[in-house]
Amino acid sequence: MASSGKDKRIDYIEFNVSDIGRARKFYGNAFGWTFTDYGSGYCEFSDGNLKGGFTTEGEVRSGGALIILFAEDLADTLKQVEKAGGKIVKPVFSFPGGRRFHFADPDGYELAVWSDK
Repeated sequence: MASSGKDKRIDYIEFNVSDIGRARKFYGNAFGWTFTDYGSGYCEFSDGNLKGGFTTEGEVRSGGALIILFAEDLADTLKQVEKAGGKIVKPVFSFPGGRRFHFADPDGYELAVWSDK
């Protein structure tokens, strides 16, 4: 049987949020994601490559795996995150292979954005 190329790869990410509208606004404004609603308690998002969902049916908590997004222009993306209401929790720093920053979304999830430039 041939592999689909999806085996053992991140396929979907789900966030428990307190307010789907607020999550849509934040991620739409900060990253240009698109959305599909599936009732009042679930909304699917797409970044053009990966899909995931926002749900109000679970416990909202911070922590967990660190989701890292890529950006061609790190400085511009940082500005967009702040403008959308994100809180920078680790300013831009260098690491082998590039630079990145960490931010918290309106529900307290910590994510990171990196660039190879």
